[in-house]
Amino acid sequence: MPEVRRRTLLAGAAALGGTAAAVAAPGTAVAAPASPATSTPLVTLGPDDPRYSSLTRRGSNGRFVGKPERVHVVSTTEQVVAAVQRAVRDGKRIAVRSGGHCFENFVDDPSVRVLIDTSPMRAVRYDAARRAFAVEPGALLGEVYRALFLGWGVSIPAGAPAEVGVGGHVLGGGYGTLSRRYGLSVDHLYAVEVVVVDRSGRARSVVATRDPEDPHHDLWWAHTGGGGGNFGIVTCYWFRDPAAKGDDPARLLPKAPASALSFSATWNWKDIDERAFTRLVRNHGTWHEHNSAPDSPHTDLFSVLMLSTRNTGTFSLVGHLDATMSDAERRMRAYVDAVGSGTGTKPAVQHTVRPWLEAAALVQETNPAPFKVKCGYLRKGYTDRQLTALHRHLAGPVSENISGALWLVSYGGKVNTVAPDATAVAQRDSILKAVYMTGWEGEETAGAKPLAWLRAFYHDIYADTGGVPVPGPVSDGSFINYPDRDLADPNLNTSGVPWHTLYYKGNYARLQRVKARWDPRDEFRHGLSIRPAG
Repeated sequence: MPEVRRRTLLAGAAALGGTAAAVAAPGTAVAAPASPATSTPLVTLGPDDPRYSSLTRRGSNGRFVGKPERVHVVSTTEQVVAAVQRAVRDGKRIAVRSGGHCFENFVDDPSVRVLIDTSPMRAVRYDAARRAFAVEPGALLGEVYRALFLGWGVSIPAGAPAEVGVGGHVLGGGYGTLSRRYGLSVDHLYAVEVVVVDRSGRARSVVATRDPEDPHHDLWWAHTGGGGGNFGIVTCYWFRDPAAKGDDPARLLPKAPASALSFSATWNWKDIDERAFTRLVRNHGTWHEHNSAPDSPHTDLFSVLMLSTRNTGTFSLVGHLDATMSDAERRMRAYVDAVGSGTGTKPAVQHTVRPWLEAAALVQETNPAPFKVKCGYLRKGYTDRQLTALHRHLAGPVSENISGALWLVSYGGKVNTVAPDATAVAQRDSILKAVYMTGWEGEETAGAKPLAWLRAFYHDIYADTGGVPVPGPVSDGSFINYPDRDLADPNLNTSGVPWHTLYYKGNYARLQRVKARWDPRDEFRHGLSIRPAG
């Protein structure tokens, strides 16, 4: 895959590439800036302003570029309230952007007339009154990791690359390299501050917490995996481990490891026939079936099997472990050997040990380029029929001149200790996330062939369930932070299972009730937004 496309996909696939990015390219960790002064004015600009293009083209997916009538660049909660109130008064559709990594056109849709840009809201601080860490939505993950680690030696289990904004990442659940060990970002979410609009059209801010006695508790719950753009605009997150006690901030979130062992194992496609490929992918699934329990000694091991199309020449397994464990290198080599066992070929293996912050907070500078991503949770490895289909689409004639890939991302562990209804993330017994992707250069018309390839690939994998990952023995739906509007298209989803069941399973009805209470006018909406309960 051309470098611009590969790196764009790294940027877009928010929790996928922590290790991949660390292995693939160097970068620079950045510090979280100070909280903006409350006197900073609300910035409002239109298409004639020289800043307009920079703000409307910040999305990482070059397929979509918005044309809002105005952009509000906000620095405080009060400014968000004012911007939302003005949009409601004028009858204008609203969208919000933090890091700019939405895969679909939910922000850059032609119907969006007012864009609220939260990128200046980047403070990360300890809030002694709530005994929790306050993080504003414009903060980038790398900034959050650096501030938490250098200040207190702690972290939250979240994704990569470091340039992804907290704002939308957490709302879908938030997972990454530490999740097998510590769970999801939302499993550590204590509270949210949200700007909402009531039935009369009045905008206001509300703080909702995980305390079941909080009258706003349902609003907190909806933000633990309900996805962005549904209920309002989050202006602050507070994080604290639910099991933490006392008021020592260094004990209120998980400890980050001092160092990470990052590795890559690369196979040449010319050495891999269909039998070897099938064996390798089956081995990978089997390893995760056997090593994804919460008490597994391998929960510190996170990896991505990056199966690129054959025309790229190679494919890789990348990952990292906690290097402070004395047997890290031995376990890494045993893992690579287990995945490659019986294939008759040896990969080129590289590894390096580096400080954890360097591995976690690398910044990937990416340029927007067109791409499409589809996703599915896996409860167990692929079936034999699916393995045959994988090879056909990645290595057969149908993949000629296609830049595409399937990434199989480690999951499970501590993630699966939480009840499916305790947060809005319903998928709590999966072991892998499967991410199908393609990218191209040029105009949208250039994407016709790659998009057709990706849709056929995805449909073939899930042919037994109407072309989509219907929850069952192998699959468990999809991930709302990798939104895919195809799932709502009856021509592409012939399962009879609605798109919202694929994302939310049995939690959707409760999300609808929260929507009806907190956004009764449906001011916050997009192509896959929660529909208000009738």
